[in-house]
Amino acid sequence: MKKVLLLGGAGFIGYNITKYLAENRAYKITIADNFFRGGGKIDEMLQSLIDEHDISVIAGDFTDPNIFNNLEGDYDYVYMLASVVGVDYVNKIPHEIIRINTALIYNTLEWLRNSDCGKILFTSTSECYAGAVEAFDYTIPTPESVPLTINEIGHPRFTYAVTKMLGESGFLNYSRQLGFECTIIRYHNVFGPRMGFKHVIPHLAQRFTNGENPFKIYGHDQTRAFNYIDDAVEGTVLAMEKGGNGEIYHIGTQEEITIEELIRYTGELMGFEGEYEYAPTYPGSVARRCPDISKAQRDLNYEPKVNWKDGLKRTIDWYIDYLENNKELHESFYDNKGK
Repeated sequence: MKKVLLLGGAGFIGYNITKYLAENRAYKITIADNFFRGGGKIDEMLQSLIDEHDISVIAGDFTDPNIFNNLEGDYDYVYMLASVVGVDYVNKIPHEIIRINTALIYNTLEWLRNSDCGKILFTSTSECYAGAVEAFDYTIPTPESVPLTINEIGHPRFTYAVTKMLGESGFLNYSRQLGFECTIIRYHNVFGPRMGFKHVIPHLAQRFTNGENPFKIYGHDQTRAFNYIDDAVEGTVLAMEKGGNGEIYHIGTQEEITIEELIRYTGELMGFEGEYEYAPTYPGSVARRCPDISKAQRDLNYEPKVNWKDGLKRTIDWYIDYLENNKELHESFYDNKGK
């Protein structure tokens, strides 16, 4: 039975990978997390999963290197998912994004120096190369060979991307020197139920719930390719189990849509009958992003199954129910925005 460690296993993607592995693989699973999302506590959904599948839990702040002493040293697979992400966070606490994510990366790499782990999968982001599309008119859909580029190094919007670029370089170079296998994946706009409230789709659900009218469409003509969580999880596990050593894979879809399409369909799902109006885009937000996933299709047999409309409906249905039962969340959202 393979031993699997998920660093950041309580987060949005981490929880869903844990669930998938527990239900589909005969693995001995350990999750390590500080449980920030639950205010330092394990939420009900995760606790149920832990109890049902006898999952081990290591709780602690992994920006402290001493916490790694609580881990075993011989995992077959290590999923490195731990990081702070979210547009709100990078704009409000960019210095903490740098501190936390850099510490998590460095501490994990140094722990691996004295461990005997088989393969590491580091989860990166499409944000790493967004500047190449803007600055050099790089091809879209965009392959893994794209130069990693930051347009404005001092902008807080790119602090998350900078830490992920560090992680890609760090894991690839440490793996060659220390002799463990390593694969990198770059996520592209993963979404789904339970993703928190620091991303575009939950923000839309909150704004529609609060009755914003006219409803502002920020960056209406920008495009993205949204990747439903079930497909992202399958791609992640395939990359761990089949991905080549030292290889990078784009995990996403090639269904490129405009932000206006996303917002108008969300409004339709939420019964919005008001008016829309265009508004300026958020600073630092790129005009287009869509991955070339042909390498993942060829090497991993990765094939997204959920189209963006079906995935959005599942997600919005979940958030409608959640917000209805937690009204203070969308009320506090507007209080925090000063509206």
